[in-house]
This record gives sequence, C-alpha cells and structure tokens, in this order.
Amino acid sequence: MKKIIIFFTLFSLTFSNEIILKKELTYKKYTLENFYKYKNISREFQWEKIQNEILNIEKFKDKYFKIGTLRNFKNSNGNPAQLENFLTFPERDKYGVRRYQGIPLYQSLDKKPIRYGWDGSLVGILEEKEGFVKIKIESIEGEWWTPKRYVKQISNILIDKLIFIDRKNQNIVTLQKNNGVWIIKSMNPATTGLDKLPHNYPTPLGTFVIQDKKPRMNYLKLGSSSKIAGFAPYATRFSGGGYIHGIPVELPRTEIIEYSPTLGSTPRSRMCVRNASSHAKYVYEWAKPFNTLLMVIE
Repeated sequence: MKKIIIFFTLFSLTFSNEIILKKELTYKKYTLENFYKYKNISREFQWEKIQNEILNIEKFKDKYFKIGTLRNFKNSNGNPAQLENFLTFPERDKYGVRRYQGIPLYQSLDKKPIRYGWDGSLVGILEEKEGFVKIKIESIEGEWWTPKRYVKQISNILIDKLIFIDRKNQNIVTLQKNNGVWIIKSMNPATTGLDKLPHNYPTPLGTFVIQDKKPRMNYLKLGSSSKIAGFAPYATRFSGGGYIHGIPVELPRTEIIEYSPTLGSTPRSRMCVRNASSHAKYVYEWAKPFNTLLMVIE
C-alpha cells in the first residue's frame, strides 16, 4: 500500500513507497491558496482526491503494458454504430456520452454497442480480434470491445505530466514528475462546461490523453454550423471539441483578453475549460500531445 505525502516546502524527500507532491510553481499568476472563498462558498484544492487519482494512474500504467487513447474527433474514424437504446437531441447514451465523436463499446461482437466512450479517453489494450480491440477504459468499469480504428497506442513510458480539472471547485492544477516527485507547477482558477443541452455540455469526468493543440481555436455562433462568432487563444484539446483555452474573444475584436472575473466562478462554457490566457499559453507550451494526461474530477 503506497503512502501519500504532500510537501509544500523548498525541500523534498524520496521514499520508494510514497507519492510525494512538492509545490514548486513555474506559472505564478493568479495562484489560489489551498483553501479559498468564492463569494460565500468555501473552495479548495482536493489534494487527497488528486493523490488517489495519481495512485490509480500509476497502478493502471503498471497493470497494462500497452496503453492507448480513443480517437474519433469530428467522427474522423467513422460515425459510430447506433445503440439499441439511446437518448436524443443530441443522440447520446444514458451516461451522457454523445454519439457524435463517440467510440462504440461492445460487450459482445455479434450485438449492438452498449454505450459510447469519450474521445481522448485513456485505455489499456488487452488483445485484438477480427478488426476489434479489447480495452479497459481507465474511468469506466469493465472490459470492452471496439473497432481497432478508434484506438491509438501511445508510449507507456513517456507520460510524466498531469493536469487536474476540478468541476466542483472550478480550478486547475498542473503537475510534472521529476525524480519520483510530483511537482505542482500551477494552481489556478478555471471555468468548466455548463450542463445545458443542446449547445452547452459539461466537461466530462474521466482520464484523458492530451490530443493536439492550436494557437487559435475558432468557435461558432450558438445554433450555427458555420458562422464563426470568435476565437479562444492557446487551445489544448483533450476530448472531442473540449479544449483548455484562454478567454474567448468575440469578433470583431481581435486582441487577446488576459483575464475574466468569471474564472473560478461557475460552469459556463461549451465543454471546454477556460483559463487566464497566459495560463492557457503556459499549458499550451508545456503539455505534450500523447505524453500528458488530463483528469477531470468532481
């Protein structure tokens, strides 16, 4: 049983059976305290939950020699098969995972899929059979089959960077492993997705692999499939259309907005995670696709 230690001093100790967190900020703007207030609400960084998630990730990587990520951004690997039972507007499974950009999960290859997996999810790869891959999704119970085209294998060795998004407390933490110690690099306010269909979606819970990045992510006017309403700077994608990004800029404005007082308040985006634009730039430059994990907790 591994022990868990948080070290907020200038020094760190290394023990073979301990998880050590050391606060050594690289990005120092807008830093929140461990416990703080939003209006009359007490908020915090859930270090114990973060530690447990790190333990789970380390155990997962130890258990599954082959790991990967689910991939179907904008249905690039094919419109997933329809479930036998599903919800509509938009079409989704009972867990809220949408068919669009989803990954079909089968318990038996001769039947319809049972549910969908989130694009970007971290998985363990168990075996291949007749064009299908058997996987274990880190954040979903059970083992599942899915067509091989939806799974990308990644290196199990290179993952040494973690991002935690806390939906309950509306904050973000970045960490990097160095000589067995998890260094806390930043502790900042964030704003997650609003659960208000059909245009707004909550930021999904689970463990995701950073997929790709773009310096400027255009977003559409609500209800439109083509009209650009503005852009968000320094966008780092983790699931479907879900990005960590800076403050949205509504056209015709073109200058980047550094900060918004709504950060750290209540969910209000369309699945994405808003940050101060300079912190979004920090994440954009620091996080490497396919060797950085992002965990969304409640």
